[in-house]
Amino acid sequence: MLPTEKELDRLRKEFVSRVSQKNLKQLLEALVTDVTEESISKRVALLITNKTFDGYSTRHGAEKDEYEMHCMLADLGYDVVKCRNLTVKVVLKFSKHPHLVHTDSVFVVIMSHGSLQGVCGTDCKPFEIENIYKSLNTQNCPALHNKPKVIIIQACRGGDFHSFIPEMLRFIDTDQIPAAQIVRFFWLADTTSYRDESYGSYFIQYIVEIFKEFADVDHIEELFRKVMQRFEESEFGEIQMPSKDRCTLTKNFYLLPY
Repeated sequence: MLPTEKELDRLRKEFVSRVSQKNLKQLLEALVTDVTEESISKRVALLITNKTFDGYSTRHGAEKDEYEMHCMLADLGYDVVKCRNLTVKVVLKFSKHPHLVHTDSVFVVIMSHGSLQGVCGTDCKPFEIENIYKSLNTQNCPALHNKPKVIIIQACRGGDFHSFIPEMLRFIDTDQIPAAQIVRFFWLADTTSYRDESYGSYFIQYIVEIFKEFADVDHIEELFRKVMQRFEESEFGEIQMPSKDRCTLTKNFYLLPY
């Protein structure tokens, strides 16, 4: 028989009473990535939004996604480097940002057209997703060594579906280095998501919705689990669902001091 909530609460109190403050601090340091008010004040994020292209259709509604994502990242303490209508190679330049050495984590959000070969810049040339990961790994960006990196890639494949536009989506954190701070989520290649021209994509809406409500209490993996749960409960749950590919985070990463 499982213990009741009351019994669990009693056990928790008994455990805390037996653990000294020093031991409790050591335990938390071993399980949780250190996040402080000071580290939050030095955070940096990259937000790339491509709306118009030389040879592809205009991504109407992209400005709404950009606004919502920018507000969310700023609320979490990130100084957002915002780029519009550029090639994805700007990630390579961002990997040399002088403030990365001070940040405790990094978000890279890319919203554009794309294909199975990669994410497209405004020149419609695909930039391989693998190269995005490599540009932020320990070898190419030592300033981010052992720091959580959350990469959200929203790359639409084009074509209209009534008032929506189908998109291939990935939200990934990867370092390509064994035992690094990695948690990776992805969309299967043949799945789609939808972007409303007035309100933006449901993918971004759900991420912003969950992070705003739970970022002060849940770690990053739990936040993305709730994003997946939000999809499951939505009208799109039967036709699309983000999946966790792998996770090698050695500690829980909370976006706000826990």
